[in-house]
Amino acid sequence: MNRRDLFRRTTAAAAIAAIPAAASAGSPTASVANPGTPLQPPAAGPIRVAFLLSDDAVVIDFAGPWEVFDNVAIPGTQDNAFQLYTVAATTAPIKASGGMTIVPTYTYTTAPAPQVIVIPAQGEPMAAALDWIRQASGAADLTMSVCNGAFVLAKTGLLSGRTATAYHGSYKQFAMQFPDIQLVRGVRFVESGKVATAGGLSSGIDLALHVVERYFGRAVATHTAYILEYQGRGWLDAQSNQIYATRRAGTAQHPLCPVCDMDVDKTLTSTWRGRRYYFCMDAHRHAFDAHPGQYLPV
Repeated sequence: MNRRDLFRRTTAAAAIAAIPAAASAGSPTASVANPGTPLQPPAAGPIRVAFLLSDDAVVIDFAGPWEVFDNVAIPGTQDNAFQLYTVAATTAPIKASGGMTIVPTYTYTTAPAPQVIVIPAQGEPMAAALDWIRQASGAADLTMSVCNGAFVLAKTGLLSGRTATAYHGSYKQFAMQFPDIQLVRGVRFVESGKVATAGGLSSGIDLALHVVERYFGRAVATHTAYILEYQGRGWLDAQSNQIYATRRAGTAQHPLCPVCDMDVDKTLTSTWRGRRYYFCMDAHRHAFDAHPGQYLPV
Protein backbone atom coordinates (compact mmCIF):
# COMPACT_ATOMS: atom_id res chain seq x y z
CA MET A 1 0.00 0.00 0.00
CA ASN A 2 1.51 3.36 -0.99
CA ARG A 3 1.56 6.43 1.24
CA ARG A 4 -1.40 8.03 -0.49
CA ASP A 5 -3.57 4.94 0.00
CA LEU A 6 -2.52 4.66 3.61
CA PHE A 7 -3.38 8.28 4.36
CA ARG A 8 -6.60 8.15 2.39
CA ARG A 9 -7.93 5.06 4.17
CA THR A 10 -6.68 5.48 7.71
CA THR A 11 -7.87 9.07 8.02
CA ALA A 12 -11.16 8.73 6.18
CA ALA A 13 -13.59 8.30 9.07
CA ALA A 14 -12.09 11.00 11.28
CA ALA A 15 -11.51 13.44 8.44
CA ILE A 16 -14.96 13.01 6.95
CA ALA A 17 -16.47 13.79 10.34
CA ALA A 18 -14.36 16.91 10.78
CA ILE A 19 -13.88 18.49 7.37
CA PRO A 20 -17.37 19.53 6.19
CA ALA A 21 -17.99 22.05 8.95
CA ALA A 22 -14.57 23.62 8.47
CA ALA A 23 -14.87 23.61 4.70
CA SER A 24 -18.29 25.22 4.76
CA ALA A 25 -17.39 28.00 7.20
CA GLY A 26 -17.66 31.34 5.50
CA SER A 27 -18.65 29.75 2.20
CA PRO A 28 -22.14 30.80 1.10
CA THR A 29 -22.11 28.42 -1.85
CA ALA A 30 -21.44 25.42 0.37
CA SER A 31 -24.65 25.90 2.33
CA VAL A 32 -26.97 26.34 -0.65
CA ALA A 33 -25.47 24.09 -3.32
CA ASN A 34 -27.80 21.47 -4.78
CA PRO A 35 -26.23 18.01 -4.44
CA GLY A 36 -28.25 16.73 -7.40
CA THR A 37 -30.29 13.56 -7.73
CA PRO A 38 -28.64 10.76 -5.71
CA LEU A 39 -26.99 7.91 -7.62
CA GLN A 40 -27.11 4.42 -6.14
CA PRO A 41 -23.81 2.53 -5.83
CA PRO A 42 -23.97 -1.17 -6.72
CA ALA A 43 -24.88 -3.55 -3.90
CA ALA A 44 -21.46 -5.17 -4.18
CA GLY A 45 -18.21 -4.21 -5.82
CA PRO A 46 -16.87 -0.88 -7.08
CA ILE A 47 -18.50 1.60 -9.45
CA ARG A 48 -16.99 0.97 -12.87
CA VAL A 49 -15.80 4.13 -14.66
CA ALA A 50 -14.75 3.92 -18.31
CA PHE A 51 -12.57 6.63 -19.83
CA LEU A 52 -13.00 6.76 -23.60
CA LEU A 53 -9.69 7.70 -25.23
CA SER A 54 -8.24 8.24 -28.67
CA ASP A 55 -5.27 10.12 -30.10
CA ASP A 56 -5.01 13.74 -28.93
CA ALA A 57 -7.04 13.11 -25.77
CA VAL A 58 -6.42 16.09 -23.47
CA VAL A 59 -4.63 14.81 -20.38
CA ILE A 60 -6.20 17.01 -17.70
CA ASP A 61 -9.67 16.26 -19.07
CA PHE A 62 -9.38 12.61 -18.09
CA ALA A 63 -6.56 12.69 -15.52
CA GLY A 64 -8.41 15.20 -13.31
CA PRO A 65 -11.57 13.07 -12.96
CA TRP A 66 -9.39 9.92 -12.74
CA GLU A 67 -7.61 11.28 -9.65
CA VAL A 68 -10.91 12.32 -8.09
CA PHE A 69 -12.47 8.88 -8.45
CA ASP A 70 -9.22 7.15 -7.43
CA ASN A 71 -9.03 9.08 -4.15
CA VAL A 72 -12.54 8.43 -2.83
CA ALA A 73 -12.53 6.76 0.58
CA ILE A 74 -15.66 5.30 2.19
CA PRO A 75 -15.64 4.97 6.00
CA GLY A 76 -15.72 1.40 7.21
CA THR A 77 -14.11 -0.19 4.17
CA GLN A 78 -10.69 -0.39 2.57
CA ASP A 79 -12.14 -1.36 -0.81
CA ASN A 80 -11.87 1.06 -3.71
CA ALA A 81 -15.13 2.89 -4.36
CA PHE A 82 -14.44 3.09 -8.12
CA GLN A 83 -12.84 0.77 -10.65
CA LEU A 84 -11.16 2.85 -13.35
CA TYR A 85 -10.19 1.73 -16.85
CA THR A 86 -9.55 3.13 -20.31
CA VAL A 87 -11.38 2.13 -23.47
CA ALA A 88 -10.27 2.69 -27.07
CA ALA A 89 -10.65 1.24 -30.54
CA THR A 90 -7.68 -1.08 -29.92
CA THR A 91 -5.18 -1.67 -27.13
CA ALA A 92 -2.39 -0.19 -29.24
CA PRO A 93 -0.73 2.84 -27.59
CA ILE A 94 -2.34 6.19 -28.23
CA LYS A 95 -0.75 9.63 -28.10
CA ALA A 96 -2.49 12.01 -25.72
CA SER A 97 -1.85 15.74 -25.51
CA GLY A 98 1.75 16.77 -24.94
CA GLY A 99 2.98 13.44 -26.33
CA MET A 100 1.92 11.26 -23.40
CA THR A 101 1.64 7.61 -24.45
CA ILE A 102 -1.21 5.57 -23.01
CA VAL A 103 -1.94 1.87 -23.49
CA PRO A 104 -5.74 1.40 -23.28
CA THR A 105 -7.03 -1.27 -20.94
CA TYR A 106 -9.91 -2.48 -23.11
CA THR A 107 -11.40 -2.21 -26.57
CA TYR A 108 -15.02 -1.43 -27.38
CA THR A 109 -15.76 -5.15 -27.56
CA THR A 110 -13.94 -6.24 -24.40
CA ALA A 111 -14.72 -3.39 -21.95
CA PRO A 112 -16.87 -4.22 -18.91
CA ALA A 113 -20.20 -2.41 -18.78
CA PRO A 114 -19.55 0.91 -16.98
CA GLN A 115 -21.73 2.79 -14.52
CA VAL A 116 -19.99 6.06 -15.46
CA ILE A 117 -18.49 7.04 -18.82
CA VAL A 118 -15.97 9.91 -19.08
CA ILE A 119 -15.33 11.48 -22.50
CA PRO A 120 -12.45 13.99 -22.67
CA ALA A 121 -11.62 16.27 -25.58
CA GLN A 122 -9.87 14.18 -28.23
CA GLY A 123 -9.54 13.60 -31.95
CA GLU A 124 -12.43 13.21 -34.36
CA PRO A 125 -14.42 10.17 -33.15
CA MET A 126 -14.83 7.12 -35.33
CA ALA A 127 -18.27 5.66 -35.91
CA ALA A 128 -17.35 2.70 -33.70
CA ALA A 129 -16.62 5.03 -30.78
CA LEU A 130 -19.98 6.75 -31.12
CA ASP A 131 -21.72 3.38 -31.34
CA TRP A 132 -19.97 2.23 -28.16
CA ILE A 133 -21.02 5.36 -26.27
CA ARG A 134 -24.65 4.93 -27.35
CA GLN A 135 -24.67 1.27 -26.36
CA ALA A 136 -22.78 1.60 -23.07
CA SER A 137 -24.69 4.68 -21.93
CA GLY A 138 -27.98 2.79 -22.04
CA ALA A 139 -27.20 0.85 -18.85
CA ALA A 140 -24.85 3.44 -17.30
CA ASP A 141 -25.83 5.77 -14.47
CA LEU A 142 -24.13 8.75 -16.10
CA THR A 143 -22.29 9.66 -19.28
CA MET A 144 -20.16 12.77 -18.85
CA SER A 145 -17.98 14.81 -21.16
CA VAL A 146 -15.19 17.20 -20.24
CA CYS A 147 -14.19 20.26 -22.25
CA ASN A 148 -14.65 19.61 -25.98
CA GLY A 149 -15.50 16.02 -25.29
CA ALA A 150 -18.95 17.62 -25.53
CA PHE A 151 -18.54 17.56 -29.33
CA VAL A 152 -18.00 13.80 -29.20
CA LEU A 153 -20.97 13.28 -26.91
CA ALA A 154 -23.16 15.55 -29.05
CA LYS A 155 -22.37 13.50 -32.16
CA THR A 156 -23.97 10.45 -30.52
CA GLY A 157 -27.32 12.25 -30.37
CA LEU A 158 -27.52 11.77 -26.60
CA LEU A 159 -27.49 15.55 -26.02
CA SER A 160 -30.19 16.38 -28.57
CA GLY A 161 -32.91 18.52 -27.01
CA ARG A 162 -30.87 18.93 -23.82
CA THR A 163 -28.70 21.60 -22.22
CA ALA A 164 -24.92 21.33 -22.31
CA THR A 165 -21.70 23.27 -22.01
CA ALA A 166 -18.19 23.02 -23.47
CA TYR A 167 -14.84 24.80 -23.46
CA HIS A 168 -15.41 28.56 -23.42
CA GLY A 169 -13.38 29.04 -26.59
CA SER A 170 -15.72 26.68 -28.45
CA TYR A 171 -19.11 28.06 -27.40
CA LYS A 172 -19.78 29.60 -30.80
CA GLN A 173 -18.72 26.55 -32.78
CA PHE A 174 -20.71 24.20 -30.57
CA ALA A 175 -23.88 26.28 -30.84
CA MET A 176 -23.55 26.48 -34.61
CA GLN A 177 -22.77 22.80 -35.08
CA PHE A 178 -25.50 21.54 -32.74
CA PRO A 179 -28.47 23.93 -32.91
CA ASP A 180 -30.72 21.31 -31.27
CA ILE A 181 -28.68 21.53 -28.05
CA GLN A 182 -29.11 24.48 -25.69
CA LEU A 183 -25.61 25.75 -24.94
CA VAL A 184 -25.08 27.15 -21.43
CA ARG A 185 -22.25 29.68 -21.10
CA GLY A 186 -20.26 30.42 -17.98
CA VAL A 187 -20.87 27.25 -15.95
CA ARG A 188 -18.55 24.60 -14.55
CA PHE A 189 -20.91 21.81 -15.56
CA VAL A 190 -24.44 21.07 -16.73
CA GLU A 191 -26.53 18.02 -15.89
CA SER A 192 -29.43 16.86 -18.03
CA GLY A 193 -30.91 13.49 -17.18
CA LYS A 194 -28.33 10.72 -17.54
CA VAL A 195 -25.80 12.95 -19.29
CA ALA A 196 -23.60 15.75 -17.98
CA THR A 197 -21.11 18.09 -19.61
CA ALA A 198 -18.24 19.94 -17.93
CA GLY A 199 -16.63 23.14 -19.14
CA GLY A 200 -12.98 23.34 -20.07
CA LEU A 201 -10.09 21.35 -18.65
CA SER A 202 -10.16 21.69 -14.84
CA SER A 203 -13.97 21.79 -14.85
CA GLY A 204 -13.88 18.01 -15.13
CA ILE A 205 -12.52 17.84 -11.59
CA ASP A 206 -15.58 19.69 -10.33
CA LEU A 207 -18.02 17.51 -12.22
CA ALA A 208 -16.26 14.38 -10.92
CA LEU A 209 -16.48 15.64 -7.33
CA HIS A 210 -20.16 16.36 -7.91
CA VAL A 211 -20.62 12.79 -9.16
CA VAL A 212 -18.91 11.49 -6.01
CA GLU A 213 -21.34 13.58 -3.98
CA ARG A 214 -24.30 12.12 -5.86
CA TYR A 215 -23.12 8.59 -5.05
CA PHE A 216 -21.81 9.00 -1.50
CA GLY A 217 -22.86 12.40 -0.12
CA ARG A 218 -21.20 15.73 0.47
CA ALA A 219 -18.99 14.63 3.36
CA VAL A 220 -17.24 12.01 1.23
CA ALA A 221 -16.86 14.43 -1.69
CA THR A 222 -15.48 17.12 0.63
CA HIS A 223 -12.97 14.66 2.05
CA THR A 224 -11.93 13.68 -1.47
CA ALA A 225 -11.26 17.33 -2.33
CA TYR A 226 -9.30 17.62 0.91
CA ILE A 227 -7.12 14.63 0.05
CA LEU A 228 -6.42 16.17 -3.36
CA GLU A 229 -5.60 19.55 -1.77
CA TYR A 230 -8.21 20.94 -4.15
CA GLN A 231 -9.59 24.28 -2.99
CA GLY A 232 -11.83 24.96 -5.98
CA ARG A 233 -15.50 25.47 -5.12
CA GLY A 234 -16.92 24.87 -8.58
CA TRP A 235 -18.29 21.46 -7.62
CA LEU A 236 -20.42 23.23 -5.01
CA ASP A 237 -21.52 26.02 -7.35
CA ALA A 238 -21.69 25.26 -11.05
CA GLN A 239 -22.40 28.95 -11.74
CA SER A 240 -18.91 29.95 -10.59
CA ASN A 241 -17.62 30.11 -14.19
CA GLN A 242 -19.44 33.36 -14.92
CA ILE A 243 -16.25 35.06 -16.10
CA TYR A 244 -16.75 33.09 -19.32
CA ALA A 245 -20.44 33.91 -19.73
CA THR A 246 -19.76 37.14 -21.61
CA ARG A 247 -17.89 37.17 -24.89
CA ARG A 248 -14.50 38.86 -24.91
CA ALA A 249 -14.34 42.08 -26.93
CA GLY A 250 -11.46 42.57 -29.34
CA THR A 251 -9.90 45.89 -30.31
CA ALA A 252 -7.88 47.13 -33.26
CA GLN A 253 -4.75 46.82 -31.12
CA HIS A 254 -5.73 43.43 -29.66
CA PRO A 255 -7.93 41.56 -32.15
CA LEU A 256 -9.55 38.25 -31.28
CA CYS A 257 -10.34 35.28 -33.47
CA PRO A 258 -13.92 35.69 -34.77
CA VAL A 259 -14.43 31.93 -34.57
CA CYS A 260 -13.50 31.35 -30.91
CA ASP A 261 -12.76 34.79 -29.35
CA MET A 262 -9.22 33.68 -28.46
CA ASP A 263 -5.92 35.52 -29.00
CA VAL A 264 -4.66 35.48 -32.58
CA ASP A 265 -1.63 34.82 -34.72
CA LYS A 266 -1.41 37.98 -36.82
CA THR A 267 0.11 36.06 -39.72
CA LEU A 268 -3.24 34.27 -40.19
CA THR A 269 -5.58 36.72 -41.89
CA SER A 270 -8.61 36.87 -44.13
CA THR A 271 -10.56 39.75 -45.62
CA TRP A 272 -14.32 39.96 -45.89
CA ARG A 273 -16.31 42.99 -47.05
CA GLY A 274 -13.25 45.15 -46.94
CA ARG A 275 -12.26 44.32 -43.36
CA ARG A 276 -9.31 42.22 -42.27
CA TYR A 277 -9.80 39.48 -39.65
CA TYR A 278 -7.15 37.57 -37.70
CA PHE A 279 -7.26 33.98 -36.47
CA CYS A 280 -5.76 31.78 -33.76
CA MET A 281 -5.25 28.80 -36.09
CA ASP A 282 -5.47 27.97 -39.75
CA ALA A 283 -8.47 25.68 -39.23
CA HIS A 284 -10.46 28.60 -37.87
CA ARG A 285 -9.48 30.77 -40.82
CA HIS A 286 -10.81 28.10 -43.18
CA ALA A 287 -14.02 27.81 -41.14
CA PHE A 288 -14.49 31.57 -41.32
CA ASP A 289 -13.83 31.72 -45.06
CA ALA A 290 -16.51 29.08 -45.64
CA HIS A 291 -19.24 30.92 -43.69
CA PRO A 292 -18.02 34.37 -42.58
CA GLY A 293 -21.41 35.80 -41.75
CA GLN A 294 -22.11 33.09 -39.18
CA TYR A 295 -19.15 34.13 -37.05
CA LEU A 296 -19.86 37.84 -36.88
CA PRO A 297 -22.39 39.72 -34.70
CA VAL A 298 -25.62 40.66 -36.41
